[in-house]
Amino acid sequence: MASRTIWALTDGKIGMVNQAFGLASAIAREAGNFDIIEKEVVPSRLWSFFPAGMWPPGISGVAAPRLEMPWPDLVVGCGRHAVGPAIWIKRQSGGSTRIVHAQHPRTGAERFDAIVSQSHDGLSGANVIVVLGSMNRLTGDLLSDAVQCMPVEVTALPEPVLAVLLGGTNSTYRMTTEIASKLADDLQMLVELSGCGLMVTASRRTGVDNEALLRSRLKGPGIYFWDGVGDNPYFTFLARADAILVTCDSVNMVSEACYTGKPVYVLALDGGTGSKFARFHEEMNRLQYTRPFLGDIELTDAKSLDETTRAAREIVERLAL
Repeated sequence: MASRTIWALTDGKIGMVNQAFGLASAIAREAGNFDIIEKEVVPSRLWSFFPAGMWPPGISGVAAPRLEMPWPDLVVGCGRHAVGPAIWIKRQSGGSTRIVHAQHPRTGAERFDAIVSQSHDGLSGANVIVVLGSMNRLTGDLLSDAVQCMPVEVTALPEPVLAVLLGGTNSTYRMTTEIASKLADDLQMLVELSGCGLMVTASRRTGVDNEALLRSRLKGPGIYFWDGVGDNPYFTFLARADAILVTCDSVNMVSEACYTGKPVYVLALDGGTGSKFARFHEEMNRLQYTRPFLGDIELTDAKSLDETTRAAREIVERLAL
C-alpha cells in the first residue's frame, strides 16, 4: 500500500512547528501509513502585515521545501501564516487535499476540513474540535529517550527534583526586575527549606537582565541552570522532574508540562487580566491540571493532559483517514 503524505505547514517558529508537527504525528500514529514533511512558509513582507484571510488566492510565500505538486493528502497548519497557503493548496489540488488547522484561523472556519481550537479562543462549529491547551509533540517514547540524554549535573541533584521553565515578556505579560528578584528569592528559599533540586531553563522572553539576575541568585550544588550551550535539555527536564514550575506566558509550555502527569505550578507575571491567557489558566486551575505557585510544592498525584491524541483520533474518524 502506497504511503500517504502530510505536510506540516508553519512559519518555522518553534511554538508553531511543535503544534503542527505534533498533531500531524499523532494523526499518522492513529491512521497509519503517513509520511510527514515539514514545510516553512514566510509570506512576502507586504502580505505579512495583513490577516491571512485577506491574502489573494495565489499567495504561497517563500516556502522550504517549495509548495508544488504532488499535493499532499493532508495539510496540518498552525499559525496565521499557514492559513492562506493551506487554502491555496486545497484549491490547487482540486479539493483532494484535506486541510486541518491547529489554532483559531481568524478566517472563515468553513474553509477547513477540521480546526483544532483551544477552548479559551471561544470558537465553535461543526468542523471545530475544541481542546484544552495546545497541541504538542510529546509522547512517552520521546520522554523516555530524553531521560537517556540527561546532563551529568542533573543526575547528581538531590530529590525531589523540580523543573523550572522560564518564559517572560510577551504581548500580554511582563517579567519585571521585581518579579525576577522575588522568583529567585522564592526558589532559593524552597531549595533551602525542602532540600530539593532545581533544573532551570530560560528563554529569549526572559530577557538578558532578568536571566543574569536569576543566574546570580540561583546558585549552589542543588541547582542546575542550563548554560545555553548545546541542545536544550527541555524534554529531559520534563521527563526527570518530580514537579514542574512554569511561567504563565506560554500556553504551549503549560500544556506540555501537564502532559507529563506530574504536579504543575504556574509562576505569575505582570499583566494578563481579562486575556485569553487568563481564561486558559482559570480553566486549567479549575480542572486541577495546574495550581498557582505560592512558595511551596506538594508532590501529590496529578492528571495527564493529552489533547493531541484525542484531537488526532477525532480527525481520523471525521475525515475517514
